[in-house]
Amino acid sequence: MSDDNKQQALAEKDLGNQAYKKRQFDDALSHYEKAWSLDNTNISVLTNKAAVLFEQEKYEECLKVCEEAVETGRSVRADYKLIARALQRAGNASVKLDQLDKATDFYEKSLTEHRTPETLQKLRDTQKLQKEREKEAYYNPELADKAREEGNKLFKEQNWPGAIEQYTEAIKRNDKDVRPYSNRAACYLKLMAVYEAEKDANKCIELDPTFARGYIRKAAVEYAKKEYEKAIDFLKQAQENDKEGKAAREINQQLQKAYAAMNPFTAAAGGANNEMSQEEALKRAAQDPEVQRILGDPVMQQILQQMQQDPKAAQEHLKNPQVANNIRKLMNAGILRMA
Repeated sequence: MSDDNKQQALAEKDLGNQAYKKRQFDDALSHYEKAWSLDNTNISVLTNKAAVLFEQEKYEECLKVCEEAVETGRSVRADYKLIARALQRAGNASVKLDQLDKATDFYEKSLTEHRTPETLQKLRDTQKLQKEREKEAYYNPELADKAREEGNKLFKEQNWPGAIEQYTEAIKRNDKDVRPYSNRAACYLKLMAVYEAEKDANKCIELDPTFARGYIRKAAVEYAKKEYEKAIDFLKQAQENDKEGKAAREINQQLQKAYAAMNPFTAAAGGANNEMSQEEALKRAAQDPEVQRILGDPVMQQILQQMQQDPKAAQEHLKNPQVANNIRKLMNAGILRMA
């Protein structure tokens, strides 16, 4: 091929570029075709032609031109950046044709030739769209309920891994239902997989801030992390959202556990040391106006006396948020214990 032909081809290509910028697409195509007839080794002419066809929404033709550019580029050992560009545009056309698997393949091949942020982002966007399509196709609330019920059955049989598998299936079928997240969190806690349980508990609260069991699961997570005050706070939120009292018994049991665990004097320490710690605690408490206020309250005095005489009374008193808060302060101060 003569140098003169190559120069003419470059001139035609330049005219095509100018027409493209003016969105005179038919003129641009005419110039690119002339350029290609003069020099069929410069694949940038084909990639430019593909760009015009893409703008004209002629995606099938665009794809064919891109594939021709790649094939020709391989044979003439063209710059890998040009081949990468042709592959990326083939991916773009494939997305428009709703051929997502094909688009992903083109983007991945483009990245192996030349890695650019633009192509990488296009690949990620396409993969995200693929997942969304798969998720939509898999969505089925009826099958989700069946999987959840099977999970409940396995939970009762103490088959935690099997139950987790079913709850996961239920979530895949309907990820807007809080119940399988809550149930799976309970399974994870049985297996001491605290991180996974926390993720599911958080998801419960995110999906439905009024779902009491979401807060119960979150409290159980905090308890497992020995964050007893946080556990109590979440249990109080559970109480607020348990309008019908269906979870009242479980909430109260967890509250008692958290209060007991939070008190340093429930541990079986040596008697002398324990008495000394109690004495020190009382001295510190005497300097705390809030603690003194609680201890001086006649109603609280009566409540504390009842709790001492009848430990079961604690369960009823803890249902009152204000009383529960006062008791927690006394336990924090180290002058009250609940075994």
